[in-house]
Amino acid sequence: MKIIKESNISTIIIVSTIFIISSLMLFNGYFFISKQYEILQAQIEDTKKTFVENKRNVLKREVDAIIEFIEFKKSRTNFTEPSALEALHHEVYDWIRHIRYGGQEHNYIFVYQVEHMSGGDKFAKMLINPNRPDLEGEYISDAYTDENGKAFRKIFLQDIHEKGYSFVEYIYKKPDSNIIRPKVSYFKLYKEWNIIIAAGAYTDDIDKEIDIAKAAFKKKMELEITSAIIIFLLFALIANTFAVMLGKRIERFLNTYHKQVQQKTLELENLNKTLESRVTEEIKKNREQEQLLIQKSKFIALGEMISNIAHQWRQPLSQLSALLMTLKLKYNMDKLDKTAMEIKCVEAENIVEYMSHTIDDFRNFFMPNKDKKMFSIQTSIDDVLRIIAMSITNQEIEIEVNILHDEFIIGYKSEYEQVVLNLLSNAKDAIITSGRQGGKITISLESDEQMVRLSIEDNGGGIKIAPIEKIFEPYVSTKEQNEGTGIGLYMAKLIIEKSMRGKLEVRNENGGAIFTIELEKGFKETLGGSPL
Repeated sequence: MKIIKESNISTIIIVSTIFIISSLMLFNGYFFISKQYEILQAQIEDTKKTFVENKRNVLKREVDAIIEFIEFKKSRTNFTEPSALEALHHEVYDWIRHIRYGGQEHNYIFVYQVEHMSGGDKFAKMLINPNRPDLEGEYISDAYTDENGKAFRKIFLQDIHEKGYSFVEYIYKKPDSNIIRPKVSYFKLYKEWNIIIAAGAYTDDIDKEIDIAKAAFKKKMELEITSAIIIFLLFALIANTFAVMLGKRIERFLNTYHKQVQQKTLELENLNKTLESRVTEEIKKNREQEQLLIQKSKFIALGEMISNIAHQWRQPLSQLSALLMTLKLKYNMDKLDKTAMEIKCVEAENIVEYMSHTIDDFRNFFMPNKDKKMFSIQTSIDDVLRIIAMSITNQEIEIEVNILHDEFIIGYKSEYEQVVLNLLSNAKDAIITSGRQGGKITISLESDEQMVRLSIEDNGGGIKIAPIEKIFEPYVSTKEQNEGTGIGLYMAKLIIEKSMRGKLEVRNENGGAIFTIELEKGFKETLGGSPL
């Protein structure tokens, strides 16, 4: 029996269209919602990890500051008097008892007097514990466990025996309440007095942030689902209208075949007349797409720059934090004289000036070049290494620069540096991905009478894509799907070959990849114009 007939062709088209669109919408909706939940969970885990890490840094800083204070007080104490040591103990312990940090009353310092480092039922006395004053002066056991059965004292004793300090996560009662909450504490042994100084912080504050995020996500999902339903109904209406029109059109086509042939012939003639304008329009669209790729490449580079700023600023920020802590201690102890203040101010100004220079380096890197200018390759390499070298060397990767003599070329300096930065970043990622020990990146500059060649070589295992030239095509990447966009090398090739009329080539050699940028020496062209 014939199912499709001229009399029911419109109905079949309508039903088929609704079924296909409904299936696609349901599948896309399910995929979208599932993906959003995965993203939310990943964000929650990342937030928790960052929160705990920040807490750990605060605890370590507080305990280290107390030990530094004790050492400072010892250096100022005359121990020839019999009661000097006991007085010093009393002063320090009284000071510790009243310390609160992080703006939270329940963030306090507690101290153990160690009797037996090997552990046991009376391994230590509780000297200070503002949360549990009932335990002060009492012997404590390393067999004590929290509500989850975790013997955290055994854990920190083992760590202190091996490293001298310990971070432990457990659950404990909050001050002035019977509420049990998760907590992270930092324990450090002060050998001279045979005491363990510890600081703890409750980590349940992050639960409030997570609840807020979940509520916002739920509201967002309700809005997304409502929007999806409205869009579905709209598309269904359009699809039905289109299906009815298409069905009627097919019916008319079957009844008036000759008329349709004449109409198509006329349309073909009109198409031939407008072909040139349509080709021009498509070329324009391709150029617009190319500009979008360039913009996307800029944003990706900006994200990498932010990561590099973090690497550049980490050490000066730590120095500035230590300097401020020293000033605070001296001020609290009335030891801050004019000379010390001036010295510390000069140190702080030097650190701030270094950070300011770092910002200038990054700002100059992203400053657009409208005109071609002569610039030094050596200077460009130095500028790029100031930006990215720390993030490379932090991965235990060696950078070797072989530039016997400098060369000058005419072009767009910031775009050239963007290409070099991209190649160095890819080399670093290749070495990290390969898991190779003793990673090395070599930058070499060679030249002859006409050409200047800059080579960037790594030992990250080489490029596995074949043919290897395909690596320069858009959206082709050797990285994992979520780690690379596949447009960095495509944009680099456009900049070198179209903007600066050079060559960018790659080959595998000596267990790695070698990228070569080749440019004419003494680039002969009227200066001016804009880069890609």
